[in-house]
Amino acid sequence: MWYVVDGMDGCGKSSASAFLKEQLEARGRKVLEITHPNKDIRIGQKEAEWLLKEGKFAKIMATLYYIRDVIHSVRVMKRNLKTQEYDDIIFVRYIMAVSYVPKCLCRAAYKFFKIALPEPDVKYFIDVTPEVAMQRITSRGEDLESFENLEDLTKARDKMLMFIPDNWHLIDNSRTFEDAKAQILKTLEE
Repeated sequence: MWYVVDGMDGCGKSSASAFLKEQLEARGRKVLEITHPNKDIRIGQKEAEWLLKEGKFAKIMATLYYIRDVIHSVRVMKRNLKTQEYDDIIFVRYIMAVSYVPKCLCRAAYKFFKIALPEPDVKYFIDVTPEVAMQRITSRGEDLESFENLEDLTKARDKMLMFIPDNWHLIDNSRTFEDAKAQILKTLEE
């Protein structure tokens, strides 16, 4: 199975993915988790570098490297279909990244990538308010990426929520993570 865990920065994608991986492995499944930017490969490292820079050009470059990063991961996933090395693959961040492009391009970009890229078996959208996301981001003590500010998070979340009816499991992670875990477990039982 191919799972995608997506949402805006600071929503808890990594925590949700780690929990999902733990649950799948507890069921005897062999799981590969790929996070974007994938800092294990040069493309992902360049993407991460551009995310720390300011300005429109930096955002464009980060986006271009992100697309290459995801395409690389799709190739890994497709190769796994042949080798069957893993039972499950989890992508942390996938198509919802289109929500960081201007609103006038967002819907078209989503439709394009939905057609151009393969469709995951299971899609999770981890949701929090932009204020909660910003609080979590700043509590990490890391350098902020160019999109990590309240205004951009608010815009990105609004755009992401446009696509949720498209067969996504909406996981509300604004309360406790125990609540989010329960929601994820419920989807695994379905």
